[in-house]
Amino acid sequence: MRSHLILCGCAFLTLAIRPTGAQNTPKTDGRTPSFRSTTRAVVVDVVVAKGEAAVTGLRKQQFEVFEDGKLQQIDFFEEHSANAVPAGEVPPMPKMPDGVYTNVPPAPTNDSVNVLLLDALNTDPQDQSYVRQNLMKFLKGMAPGTRAAIFTLSSRLRMVQGFTADSSALLTALNDPKFGDIITKPSESHTLEDKQNNIDDIQRLLDLTGGRMTVAIQTVMDFQREMTNIKSGERVGMTLEALQYLARYLSATPGRKNLLWFSSSFPVIIFPRTQQGQHANMLNTADLRDYGKVIRQTADLLTVSKVAVYPIGAEGLMMEHVMDPQGPGPTDIEGGTLEGGARNAGKMAPYVNEYAARSDKIMAMEQLAEDTGGRAFFNTNDLNAATQKAIADGAHYYTIAYAPTNKKMDGSYRRIEVKVKDGKYRLAYRHGYNADDVARDANEKKDTNPLHELMIAGMPDATQILFATRVLPANPQPAANSPHARKNAKLTGPTTRYSIDFMIRWTDVKLDAKPDGSHTGKIQVELLAYDRDGNAVNWSGATEQMSLKPELFSAIEKSGVPAHVELDLPSDKDVVLEAGVYDWETGKAGTISVPLPVKDRVTIAQRVAK
Repeated sequence: MRSHLILCGCAFLTLAIRPTGAQNTPKTDGRTPSFRSTTRAVVVDVVVAKGEAAVTGLRKQQFEVFEDGKLQQIDFFEEHSANAVPAGEVPPMPKMPDGVYTNVPPAPTNDSVNVLLLDALNTDPQDQSYVRQNLMKFLKGMAPGTRAAIFTLSSRLRMVQGFTADSSALLTALNDPKFGDIITKPSESHTLEDKQNNIDDIQRLLDLTGGRMTVAIQTVMDFQREMTNIKSGERVGMTLEALQYLARYLSATPGRKNLLWFSSSFPVIIFPRTQQGQHANMLNTADLRDYGKVIRQTADLLTVSKVAVYPIGAEGLMMEHVMDPQGPGPTDIEGGTLEGGARNAGKMAPYVNEYAARSDKIMAMEQLAEDTGGRAFFNTNDLNAATQKAIADGAHYYTIAYAPTNKKMDGSYRRIEVKVKDGKYRLAYRHGYNADDVARDANEKKDTNPLHELMIAGMPDATQILFATRVLPANPQPAANSPHARKNAKLTGPTTRYSIDFMIRWTDVKLDAKPDGSHTGKIQVELLAYDRDGNAVNWSGATEQMSLKPELFSAIEKSGVPAHVELDLPSDKDVVLEAGVYDWETGKAGTISVPLPVKDRVTIAQRVAK
């Protein structure tokens, strides 16, 4: 039984990935600037607009950037513009050899890409349908060259369609029956519709008592409040987890990433203000203290991956629901309605509650956009136009990079301010970052397997570490009575031994140099195979403490870090193989999802045998 990984000395391919290096002069190839390994760089994308029009042609000398009020020296400056490239001219990824797969993202045609996130976890069903209709309208008229991907969020994040400039492919994916017209709302969801149902339930009970509050009604109200708090906490955690998955997926995609988030509510904060840590209900979220660490991790991942959030209100125009014929009128509940279980006396309570909810939502949207460099769109029935504006807003921007004068990585929040001389413009940019030591935080995970949560069936590939893997049947196959290469003791039936080789980009993992010329590092390589129903059928992998002699390190610099694992897979079942790499020193991860239908596996095996 082989459950360990082997660092092999021969490479099977060389990844065609640009190595990182210092940038001495501005270029216009869309790359993120890199500094010396001893220098920490802060990279900020700045959208400059006058009204709805992008401001072009600005020079480095016109910008000033401050960190915590102190002027910083701009070391890198670059202007990025949208290029109108017909969909048919988008260069495809080069064809991989038989059995070879990679998580290297295709080079974007523009300097920015767009993620369309349809959120069912925090959105009422009728709003989901409304969003889908508007997105279909947008995709039918999508500008040539616009590069987009579609994700959905319900009980977990799912990728509907990866990045493409082909609007027909995006439309086909959006209309795929397996995603349904309306995404099933998970039990953790608690939307405005659920809130209104709670109010209606209390109203019916009050009608039975002639408007008199009883102990029984108060008990029901307390139960509603408790369940709302539980569900709110669950969806906050699930939403933050989804944002982390997206950030890891987008990590290696060059340029700016615009996240267009369609939702009825936005229950998370990326960079909490001081008073929000004490009064979390300001944004209708669960107690932020319970999620402080996860919020920081999410903020750090979004910052490194250069993700700008564009919250888009899914409900269109915000109406006064208390005036709906189906709903309770403003004087129906004389004693007041309930907001989170707290009683609000007076005839105007429904108005006050609804106004407060709208105000909290708008504040949450604007804070998400401001903190990440995006723009919020709310109170509009034209979601198609809002989508077009969001994509146009994020298509033209300026990249500024500087080495901060404050070198300490003490976990404090660093406030960023960007100014443009000689004009009054609307600026959108990330307004700060956490000075966190990511490598130190990664070491705190040593008692857990950090790859398992990233290798759930159907999750998008993580691209913080880029690698390729070759998956081929072992030749020769083991004897019939040989021990299984597996960690699933329940694996039965006919199996085929697979030989899986990894080649990992060496610049993505931390290899510390020693005085004798050797290098050390610590990586984890995992394999996890699922059947078509999402059940795990077999898995393998291990952590490898690397000690590389100078001659081996020299070979790794040319072709990457190799590793080898063997795994038995069912011969008569379609499987999906999830492969993952994790660097224990930096906390970075890379994953690949490899579909292995039986018919394709047989065809590849026959071709390789020849």
